[in-house]
Amino acid sequence: MTKNNFIEETVNKILQLRFVVNYRRMWPYVKPVWFRALCSMLICIPIGSLDAVIALALKPYMDLVMVEKSVASPWYIPIGIVAFTSIQGGLKYLSSYLSTWVGGRITNGLKFDLFKKLLTFPTSFYDKRNSGDVVFQFNNQADLACTGLLDNLSVFTQRIFSSISLVCVLFYNSWQLALIAVVVLGCAFAPVAKLQKRIKSVMDKTVVADASIITAYNEVFAGNKTITSYNLSKHEENKFAWILKNVFNLRIKMVQKTQWLSPMMHVIVSVGIAAAIGYGSHLIMSGQITSGNFVSFITALILLYTPVKNIGNNLNAVQFSFFSIERIFELLDSVPEIRNREDAKVMDREHSRIQFVDVNFEYVQNVPVLKNINLDIRKGETVALVGNSGGGKTTIVNLLPRFYDVKSGAILIDGTDIRNYTLESLRQNIAVVFQDNFLFSGTIKENILLGNESASDEQINKAIKMAYLEDFIATLKEGLNTQIGERGILLSGGQKQRVAIARAFLKNAPILILDEATSALDNKAEAIVQKAIDNLMQDKTVFVIAHRLSTVQNANKIVVINQGEVVEVGSHEELIQIENGQYKTLYDMQFKKQETAV
Repeated sequence: MTKNNFIEETVNKILQLRFVVNYRRMWPYVKPVWFRALCSMLICIPIGSLDAVIALALKPYMDLVMVEKSVASPWYIPIGIVAFTSIQGGLKYLSSYLSTWVGGRITNGLKFDLFKKLLTFPTSFYDKRNSGDVVFQFNNQADLACTGLLDNLSVFTQRIFSSISLVCVLFYNSWQLALIAVVVLGCAFAPVAKLQKRIKSVMDKTVVADASIITAYNEVFAGNKTITSYNLSKHEENKFAWILKNVFNLRIKMVQKTQWLSPMMHVIVSVGIAAAIGYGSHLIMSGQITSGNFVSFITALILLYTPVKNIGNNLNAVQFSFFSIERIFELLDSVPEIRNREDAKVMDREHSRIQFVDVNFEYVQNVPVLKNINLDIRKGETVALVGNSGGGKTTIVNLLPRFYDVKSGAILIDGTDIRNYTLESLRQNIAVVFQDNFLFSGTIKENILLGNESASDEQINKAIKMAYLEDFIATLKEGLNTQIGERGILLSGGQKQRVAIARAFLKNAPILILDEATSALDNKAEAIVQKAIDNLMQDKTVFVIAHRLSTVQNANKIVVINQGEVVEVGSHEELIQIENGQYKTLYDMQFKKQETAV
């Protein structure tokens, strides 16, 4: 054996072992439904075995009726064939029902665990992927895995026992012809072993291409206004046409790499049938077998070879099933970058001090975003982060609830590194109001209750009042039970912000982050939302990011961030006195713009 052949054989054995291991790992999902799964497989035994009935029945019928032309013809044979075929049809229906039921339950189990896993990934995971990748990997892969697994197990079980029963018929009629048939059958299966390596790379590319189709639909749905306003329909059409062309080319490549198998098997099988006919004629003429033996043999041989000729059509589904199972368990085995430490402790609700100590951070390796950030915030203080866009303000507040982890340095709450707190307790003590808050499909009440699902009606009403939502809700026919559409599409920007603020009120976390919560609103909406924010900020430690400096003049501490560094810290009165200071420059620019506007 050459070195290359040894390596190739070793790789193939490793791949086969991985498939076995992955199928074993499917057992926890099969275990709750094992009895029905077993019944589904057991039913396949008689379904396959009954294929031999017709071939076996033709021998006495041929010998007595067609050759001897006996009056005592076996009248029961046609009735028996119909009866057995009816039984086989009923069993096939029952097997299909059980397979669908079991497959649905296993698929749901996989999808639920994949969804749970998806919820554990940090923000950086979503930064690197598009929506199509996520939908395909965490939803469609489970369908491909289970459908391929169960359907092919059923088909193979049926064909195994069909083959066994038919081979028995072959040997019953003529052991000489049966040997020829078995040798040819082995030759027909030989090329299958080489097929897996040929299609692996195409399968990888096909998954990416299929995911891009889902992404295209999602982008049209989410960006329909932008597409319409910029007349991008043609652009989107061209992009989608390119995606479809790519998918089409991959499908053709898959056909080129796999579908040669079926015609080749047709040729090999025809050789087997021709050899059986040729040698069978000799056996008949020499009296070693009867005409009934020969007809029964040929019928069994054709029934045996027919599924073999079409095996190439099923192989793609088998390979995709293996491929999907591997991908699923790769996802389930992956370890999120941000997770609880083994000795993590629960964070207390009360805190007295938050510190950023020499914090450095980067999204892309060796491209610093934050450089040596040092901040000291006392309980109940309001800290405003200001500066030019892209300076790192949002990144600083995103590190506090551990949307990302620092590269070096530490963020401390009461002297304890936040990485030593459990994620659940840390985030339970932090409420965030974003610039564009995400609202879930459902009612206004359901979205507000996300802050505290066990809140009483009194608490809900207080949150609504403090968020200045009372007048708006009073105008709605369904009130709090009004459906707001996907992503709150039926609400204005100011209304969405106030629903998010009411949600934060119910959470009642001691630490509050306001990430440009009013920057996308007009003056009237901003005035109302700002009142709601003022209510929300009471008795909390607050981090505010704002472009409009007029909204943060009363902050206890204003931190000016530029190019990822803290350049100035102080109150409004202190910073405005610094000649040529960055805060004073920003403030004067905004003040002059306001004067010009007036």
